[in-house]
Amino acid sequence: MRAKLTAALLAFGPFGILLVALLDSFVVPLPAGVDLLVLTIAVDSAAVSQPQRAYLAAFMAVVGSTIGNMALFWAVRHGSRWLTKDAAPSPRTQKFHRWFERYGMLTVFVPCVTPVIPFPLKVFVMSAGMLRTRVSKFLIVVVAARMIRYFGEAWLGLNLGPHAEDFLRRNAWPLLGAALAMAMGFYIALRWNERRHESVP
Repeated sequence: MRAKLTAALLAFGPFGILLVALLDSFVVPLPAGVDLLVLTIAVDSAAVSQPQRAYLAAFMAVVGSTIGNMALFWAVRHGSRWLTKDAAPSPRTQKFHRWFERYGMLTVFVPCVTPVIPFPLKVFVMSAGMLRTRVSKFLIVVVAARMIRYFGEAWLGLNLGPHAEDFLRRNAWPLLGAALAMAMGFYIALRWNERRHESVP
């Protein structure tokens, strides 16, 4: 089944995987679908000594996923603005808004970057849109996480071949730990940068 899907998408060229990644992020969740596709293409590319195909697939997956997540983000952002334009936010809502402004992008980064353990990414993307997260911050987090994820999978497929998928499954929890560590690193860097700007007269 996976081989048939890969062949069908490759018939459309790079835009096949872009379309799947876009739909997965915006409309129809495809658990591990994009990841398996990137890995399969990378393994096939290694067999014919064409690594550029693997990295092109990873790039198109990043582009498609970014477009899909941004579309969902904007849809919720403008939809929630229309629904709540005359309503005053409650103290509880304001408190959650402040919390999400400070920590919420960690909840977007971790599921964006983790390939094996499924997380409800759309819930956090919708929260980011509803709570008016800065577009630039959201975009940076999504692009960074997806690049690490898909280019990392392409590299694994090229270097481990058919064993790449088993490697990801065996190391699911260490990979999650690494994702959390990276997320905390990003958070600390952002907080340091904000404090540095605040201290400048």
